[in-house]
Amino acid sequence: MSALFSSWSGFGKRCALITDDVAVSYHEFRTWGDAIANGVGERALVFLLCTNTLASIAGYTGFLRHRAVPVMMDAALDSRLLRHLVALYCPSFFWMPEERRAEFPKAEEKFHFGGYVLLSMGENEPFPLHDDLALLMTTSGSTGSPKLVRQSYENLAANTASIIDYLQILAEDRAITNLPMHYVYGLSIINTYLSAGASLVVTDKTLFDRGFWQLMREQQVTSLSGVPYTYEMLRRLRFFRQDLPALRVLTQAGGKLSPKLHAQFADWAEETGRQFVVMYGAAEATARMGWLPPEESRQHVGAMGVAIPGGRFELVDASGSVIETSDVVGELVYYGPNVTLGYAENGADLAKGDERHGRYETGDMAVRDAEGFYTIVGRRKRFLKMFGKRTNLEEAEELLKQRFDEAELACAGRDDELWIFSTDEAALPEMKSYLAQTTGLHPTGIRTQCVEAIPRNASGKVRYQELEHFYQKTE
Repeated sequence: MSALFSSWSGFGKRCALITDDVAVSYHEFRTWGDAIANGVGERALVFLLCTNTLASIAGYTGFLRHRAVPVMMDAALDSRLLRHLVALYCPSFFWMPEERRAEFPKAEEKFHFGGYVLLSMGENEPFPLHDDLALLMTTSGSTGSPKLVRQSYENLAANTASIIDYLQILAEDRAITNLPMHYVYGLSIINTYLSAGASLVVTDKTLFDRGFWQLMREQQVTSLSGVPYTYEMLRRLRFFRQDLPALRVLTQAGGKLSPKLHAQFADWAEETGRQFVVMYGAAEATARMGWLPPEESRQHVGAMGVAIPGGRFELVDASGSVIETSDVVGELVYYGPNVTLGYAENGADLAKGDERHGRYETGDMAVRDAEGFYTIVGRRKRFLKMFGKRTNLEEAEELLKQRFDEAELACAGRDDELWIFSTDEAALPEMKSYLAQTTGLHPTGIRTQCVEAIPRNASGKVRYQELEHFYQKTE
């Protein structure tokens, strides 16, 4: 058995999961997971098409407990991409919604539960799996890509314990599944709350559904989590007027929150006696690397914080030398037991061991202040040279969002050509003028493009690569 979820025997009759119409004890939930995993056996590769449902979560926990290796995928993944991944990785089993069963007519049905079906793919010579390999996740924004992150049992146990520690998750706490479980942030909520003996309110409703907020109140949810896009929507939905007396903590990860939004939620939390916790992470570090203690949230608006318990950060310059002084920008490097084994791009890679050895170069550029708090200033690849001047696309985007806070927008481009994309065509000329004035960039280097929607993945992150064709076609 893996270390994660191994303590469930002590939780007994505690409530594990709650839906609109049922509450499930840890004993019942463990029984369900065991029944699903018994049809798979140890060290089998399972494609798990994830939904925020009891059956999906039960399959995941059962596979981990029985040392099968799930590949966490969006249940809405395009059929063509799914078949491509099947050809590359040759999974032995599928745990999938029954409505997708017809896509694999030759597979054998082994088990049904809660709208899911376990399919045996009849693989006679599956790829060998390394003993430490626990599960595989898609990298941020790479759903459908053959590139997967290999996470170990130690990675999961260490990161889960660290998050429970710094968030002080207790058995009486309740979280809600408003983030997808194929995304590391959403999965970390499942891992931490179920490992702490707490409860999950399971729903596929969104923030825009009245029923979501009814569940929040009726089930006395104590924790709500979100990515930056979530918090943009919460503000527009007048979240601060919501009557949620049980809510104790808000957490944020999945990208840098704008300083304006950070300040608004930090102020609200302090004024109402809640906690607002900004966090930082990546699939390559299992889930979480940094956090900003809630008592520091108002004093360090825009900061990501410090390393989580058990980890540490350092900044390195372009030559790879460690930056010791404060207020100097460098690439952020993380060290910790939650740094994952490495990537896989095909089934043969699943036999590989630890290639990172506890060190992860994040690709994020950051600065450390005199008190030791880190602030992300952009991606290494999100910088342009504009007529010789180094320009941070993240900062340009943030400037525009502060001025045009009701607009959907994104910035991308290439050297000497910064592009502003927005759904608000009428505002684009003013955006261009404002950005030129505030940054000193010459207007001839700024292009604009109206789009029907800013492309985002399931977790709300902008898919910048889908905007590239606008400026590549001008070459």
